[in-house]
Amino acid sequence: MKVFVTGATGFVGSAVVKELIEAGHEVLGLARSDAGAAALVAAGAEVQRGSLEELDGLQRGALAADSVIHTAFNHDFTKFAENCETERRALEALGDALEGSDRQLIVTSGVALLAPGRLATEEDVRPFDPAFPRAPEQVAASLFARGINVCTVRLAPSVHGVGDHGFIPRVIAIAREKGVSAYVGEGLNRWPGVHRRDAARLYRLAVEKGEAGARYHAVTDQGVPFREIASVIGRRLNLPVVSKRPEAMNEHFGWFGMFAAMDAPTSSHRTQATLDWHAVGPDLLGDIDQPGYFEHS
Repeated sequence: MKVFVTGATGFVGSAVVKELIEAGHEVLGLARSDAGAAALVAAGAEVQRGSLEELDGLQRGALAADSVIHTAFNHDFTKFAENCETERRALEALGDALEGSDRQLIVTSGVALLAPGRLATEEDVRPFDPAFPRAPEQVAASLFARGINVCTVRLAPSVHGVGDHGFIPRVIAIAREKGVSAYVGEGLNRWPGVHRRDAARLYRLAVEKGEAGARYHAVTDQGVPFREIASVIGRRLNLPVVSKRPEAMNEHFGWFGMFAAMDAPTSSHRTQATLDWHAVGPDLLGDIDQPGYFEHS
């Protein structure tokens, strides 16, 4: 099968490319730079030059493939609303290209803020929040209503592994800056996690066995108490591990405060059962408790 991958040079996307090729699939990867194109060629993939803003190029990539995996997103949060709109237009363009065929589109979303304070499952429908304009699941639902073969992979907030530049490195950077490794309140709020390789394998299984309209959870750690994450970071950095009152959360963590305090336990039981997907990589605490996470953060 030939798969067109957006975000093919990113942290998750590059792992997806490797997983697909090792499983015998062909990959056409989207790259906006010479360096990205060279990395894809080195990985054994074909290259589609372009970006999410170039809708004609996205459609050419989709039409040249049997399946499309969308992992791309511009994480420049100074232009968050603009980037969300760019993603919406890109997904609609991909859907337009695939309409009338059986070819599949796999959309990437997340489990953070899906069902705060309770166990989220694949059956949960994400409500639209005007204060958080990124809405790939709403676009996927509209495409599915048009008869397009689309499903969604929801990533854990911590996709961890070598090269991680997401949530955990941000927490480490804040601890270094503030001189303490902090958690909010009792620190019992839970973060789901998934190793990068396990997430990549889930995308591959979704390509091979995914069902239209389905939502799959890339979650292997159902919920790790944030206090335990802070404890590993404190021990590795030789810093005190302290509690911050909820009202002081934003003063300490800044814009990241809402994520430091989020309680997002998430099940992937249905995903595991329907796709025969199970964890192979290390768990979140075991993975971050190694020098690599602290040498480059």
